[in-house]
Amino acid sequence: MSIVQQLLAARIDQALGREPADLVVKNARLLNTATGRIEGPMDIAIAGDVVVATHGVYEGQREIDARGRIVAPGFVDCHVHVESSMVLPAEFERAVLPCGTTTAICDPHEIANVVGLDGIRYFIEASRSLAMTLRVNLSSCVPATAFETAGARIEADDLAALMDDPAVVGLAELMNFPGVIHKDPGMLAKLELFFGRHIDGHSPLLRGSELNAYLATGVSTEHECTSLDEAAEKLAKGMHILLREGSIAKNVTTLASLLTETTWMRCGFCTDDRNPLEIREEGHIDHALRLAIRAGAPVLAVYRAATLGAAMAFGLGDRGIIAPGKRADLVVLDDLNEVRVAEVIVGGRPAAEVSALPREHPAPPGYGSVRRPSVSAAELALDGSREVPVIGALPFSLLTDHLEAVPDADPEIARLAVLERHGLNGNIGRGWVKGFGPIKGAIASSIGHDSHNLITVGDNPADMAAAANHLIAIQGGAVVVSDGRVLADLPLPVAGLMSDQDLAFVDARLIDLRARAKEIGCTLEEPLLQLAFLPLPVIPHLKLTDRGYVVAGPEGLQILG
Repeated sequence: MSIVQQLLAARIDQALGREPADLVVKNARLLNTATGRIEGPMDIAIAGDVVVATHGVYEGQREIDARGRIVAPGFVDCHVHVESSMVLPAEFERAVLPCGTTTAICDPHEIANVVGLDGIRYFIEASRSLAMTLRVNLSSCVPATAFETAGARIEADDLAALMDDPAVVGLAELMNFPGVIHKDPGMLAKLELFFGRHIDGHSPLLRGSELNAYLATGVSTEHECTSLDEAAEKLAKGMHILLREGSIAKNVTTLASLLTETTWMRCGFCTDDRNPLEIREEGHIDHALRLAIRAGAPVLAVYRAATLGAAMAFGLGDRGIIAPGKRADLVVLDDLNEVRVAEVIVGGRPAAEVSALPREHPAPPGYGSVRRPSVSAAELALDGSREVPVIGALPFSLLTDHLEAVPDADPEIARLAVLERHGLNGNIGRGWVKGFGPIKGAIASSIGHDSHNLITVGDNPADMAAAANHLIAIQGGAVVVSDGRVLADLPLPVAGLMSDQDLAFVDARLIDLRARAKEIGCTLEEPLLQLAFLPLPVIPHLKLTDRGYVVAGPEGLQILG
């Protein structure tokens, strides 16, 4: 017999009870996503990484007693930028597996905007060394728009060489929806390349006939809904709605009533951008499920959306249900409503054991990616004595307001600068922002979605320059400065986005950064991530890139002159 035939023969024998199963989870109450019922108690027999039998009593070479607890399929994060966890994929896995997330669909466009195809190739290779399933959607918008300077440009021809890799699902979030609607040739070429395959959406506030035009190109998912009305229209027009609970964008509670016993199969959950502190303190997809249940969504519908609904959205027919022939990703729950995870089995093995095993991971690209000379305070100076555009930062929202104000008359309005850092043109965009509180000092980061230029906010150009220059010296990361002195920092030398240290290191530095930002007057709970989205022009309404203010106009995005 061939190796595959031997594998199949072993599954058959273990399913029939001729041979003990490799692993049996005994006395389980099965959350059956196919029937929408909790069934059992029963045993779940596993051969290798596949479930081979349920609804019976089985013997195993190894047995885990569920003791009557509910066992659900592993959770799926339908859209995540691993880079926003600020750690490499192996440490990301270490963070999310204990939360029950056994599958994640990632879009590596953060690192791709810095180092190009090498960043995407890295995530594809890194996925092969993980116990969890990390699937990759190929980044569609590098750069995201023509209104900022990215470190790379990726066209349709570049993606063609990667699209048939087994780790690849399809085309990642189509953020340049104005480009799609206005038939930009580059966007049409990418849509042609993935015609008939999975295409992720990204169309905040898009409605009506323009939404129809966007969907007519084959886009199938949406994670940017911020109101129930918007989500209802997009669901009615066939989109698979991903309820997002990240560190800044928190939409699950608002959208929870969309998820019902009849709509769950068109819903899923995602984190998009979630930092490691919140994963440790609150959880991951399990946290999103808790919020949905507390907001009144039917409990079993929530679990079905997070597992089978998510799997169907991405064509992952081997998971989302605990049944013979399906991947053995299981979550043992101490409490169903509170989504209290007691144990996780990933690919037929206890996750705690898998995480402890030594594994080789590929070396990341992107060291030495901050390529600009130091900046002076004079280069960041700006006149605040007259009425000017001001970005209104909204807590826990990627959306911003477009305000007009006199900065010198309002201590809550801070200076803002975005500095091109890829060594291409040295641009500096200058502006104002309200919403960070009466800062006395500066905060800076090399995480600035999506082109990831340096961004700094503060009350004076000297501290802002000191903060930017510190990031140049440490090759990316985050820093808090006051009176020219560095109070706290987090080096992120991998493309200026990720640490090459472990989770504990990143957590400790982030806690210190939060505390120091508060000390200098910042009132935001998540100042770094809030800062990171201020240069993102594909999210309305007013943003600042290295080319200046960008605003959404009647013909799409435009530089505000």
